[in-house]
Amino acid sequence: MEIQTVRLTIPEGANIIVGQSHFIKTVEDLYEIMVTSVPGVRFGIAFNEASGPCLIRSDGNDEALVAAAIGNCRSLAAGHVFNLLMLDAYPINVLDRIKQCQEVCRIFCATANPLEVVVAATEQGCGVLGVIDGESPRGVENETDKQDRARLLTDIIGYKR
Repeated sequence: MEIQTVRLTIPEGANIIVGQSHFIKTVEDLYEIMVTSVPGVRFGIAFNEASGPCLIRSDGNDEALVAAAIGNCRSLAAGHVFNLLMLDAYPINVLDRIKQCQEVCRIFCATANPLEVVVAATEQGCGVLGVIDGESPRGVENETDKQDRARLLTDIIGYKR
């Protein structure tokens, strides 16, 4: 077995959700979740089929995001793994609905951070072991950091506190 990391492409300003699913209808159901959850969201979905023709299945409403999602799936080469790239929305807007999707087995991450996926390769194929999401902590927040966090949530992102 060979273990490697694969850096995923996240376009400027986008967020990504990476997960594992088990059925060809994943792309259709994730598409429906996106368009019915956040008006005006732009997104691209790609899913690595793990049996039959073993194709990268894709859909979305933004060609550049669809192309980036396909590129990520191609780089991962892991069966039954999907990635969903989005602009004009945050994962928190759709994550509960995605987790409840019948085909979704697990979510590896939802982030806008630089992302590496730890992949194991065997003679049969590849599988995701986990993710490296962003960087390691550099310290513990102080009172100013807490105020900055609250300001980010209320003033910039628009969440109430």
